[in-house]
Amino acid sequence: MGIKDPCGKFLVLSPWNCPRVFSIDASILSIPSEKGESWVMAIADRAESVPKQTTVSRDTFTTRLGVIAATLGSAVGLGNIWKFPYLTGANGGAAFIIVYLLCTLVVGLPVMITEHVIGRTAREDAIASLKKLAPGKAWWLIGASGILASFLIMAFYTEVAAWVFAYIVKAVQGAILSTDPAVTEAAFADLVSSPVQSLVWQWIVLAFIASIIALGVSKGIERMTKRLMPALFGILIIVVIRSITLPGAGQGLEFLLKPDFSKVTGATVLTALGLSFFKLSVGMGTMITYGSYFLDDQDIPSTATRVMLSDVMVSFLAGLAIFPAVFAFGFQPESGPSLLFITIPAVFSSMPFGQVFMILFFVLTAIAATGAMLSLFEVPVAYLEGTFNWSRKKATIAVMIGLAIVGSTAALSESLLAHIRFGGIGTFFDLWDYLTSNVLLPVGGLFLCVFAGWVLRWDKLKQWLSNNGTLDNEGVVRGYYWIVKYVTPILVLIILLTGLGII
Repeated sequence: MGIKDPCGKFLVLSPWNCPRVFSIDASILSIPSEKGESWVMAIADRAESVPKQTTVSRDTFTTRLGVIAATLGSAVGLGNIWKFPYLTGANGGAAFIIVYLLCTLVVGLPVMITEHVIGRTAREDAIASLKKLAPGKAWWLIGASGILASFLIMAFYTEVAAWVFAYIVKAVQGAILSTDPAVTEAAFADLVSSPVQSLVWQWIVLAFIASIIALGVSKGIERMTKRLMPALFGILIIVVIRSITLPGAGQGLEFLLKPDFSKVTGATVLTALGLSFFKLSVGMGTMITYGSYFLDDQDIPSTATRVMLSDVMVSFLAGLAIFPAVFAFGFQPESGPSLLFITIPAVFSSMPFGQVFMILFFVLTAIAATGAMLSLFEVPVAYLEGTFNWSRKKATIAVMIGLAIVGSTAALSESLLAHIRFGGIGTFFDLWDYLTSNVLLPVGGLFLCVFAGWVLRWDKLKQWLSNNGTLDNEGVVRGYYWIVKYVTPILVLIILLTGLGII
């Protein structure tokens, strides 16, 4: 269908959500009859209803590999390195992985598919996408919640990433090369308690991420993640081989891999539920935004499943890289920053060529953090671009400045602002973490499920997820629709109530 522009060309809109606009010379369309003219006028009237934002100027991913790399980069983060492996070992090893995968199939994966299809169908940012699919309704607040969540997560996530980047330099210098955990603990305390170091490293991280975002979706995010993800897997495999070949590594392998179903309790299932939701970067607008850059013929259910499985593989490999070495040298496994910044340096310092492997480990950790930060940063940038028609450079600078201001509160939470506490929550760092993890993300995920299952029509979802009938996946789509309508909302509600301490 097309409409004649003032330059004598017809703008032809593709039938799939009108994602592309191209032109053909009007001379090839000869419609002399009155009926033909009426036909043209009817098409013109219909074309006027197409949102102006859907134009060729919108940047997109250019390859299927780019789609998977960028989406996987968003899902993979620091949690893969310090959280998932520890929780696996502490909750029954392989038994926990089975429970986690089942939870992911009914929680994280359906929400990811929902966000992807909303984004690709609307071809807009997180807010505008919901406005387009539900005009005149308040569902756009889901997108607003996601944008706010991504911004606040970046406020404290960039500080953790700053520690990782700082540790690459410290590892190269040999400043954290000690087998004594007390020494590595003192080095970490010196870093987080220094206002200058905390702020400078956070600003370096922000400038690095902003420089990639400013290049655009295809030349920035896609190009970078297509290089980072293979590098991540490559470095992981190198470190895994070294770790599992250490004398005494068997105890670490047993910690991670031995199924112990006696440890699978109700609390374990709740842990797996929460992890399956938060691990895939859903509920924060990132997957809606990335979905808007998807190829027209991208198989969304298949892509989301591949990302989920690859994310689990990264977490599993991280566990193999860490815990055999931890147990081999007589250290105790811990979760969180203490594992990453205190135990790990001591572990690698204990082995031959340990400094080299320590550098590699913190480089791969920085890679994991970078992919996640790119997706978080892109959400508010896409909003400013689409809503206010700002250039990408202007939007990127504005978000970077905003994050530098708000993020400084997280960076200074262990130094100048350590005295400011928010009830039982803690510091500014803890506050941003609590608001996003316990409130914004589960609330956003819950209403996304309600929107997909109870507002969007089945025939529309079937059309969108089958790429207008070109994919033979009705069984998969029906399964997704039933789960997202009846199962996922209940489970996400449980996650929300658990996070708020109600249950």
